[in-house]
Amino acid sequence: MMALHLIAALMCVPGFAALALAMERHQEDVFGAALAAGRTRALRVAGWALLLLALVLLVRTQGWSLGLVSFSGHTSFAAALSFLGLIAIERWRLRAQPRGAAR
Repeated sequence: MMALHLIAALMCVPGFAALALAMERHQEDVFGAALAAGRTRALRVAGWALLLLALVLLVRTQGWSLGLVSFSGHTSFAAALSFLGLIAIERWRLRAQPRGAAR
């Protein structure tokens, strides 16, 4: 059972990270510029595919009721990690800039 939750988390975290990086605002924060439309679309598709796979895995192994509850927990955890990761990247980037430098 523990392996199931680990696998689901390993799908949800990169799924949410991909969805976050599919947003132009986060692309500019992380990469310094917006990505090409094709790469943005690929990130969005990959993110949703990973989340869907996690949902299917959890529902097939735990049933609809407990599977949806587990999926909700995993997505909440993954969204929080993605959010904290974006904050950490921004703070690291700001620390790396010389004092007084503009963004």
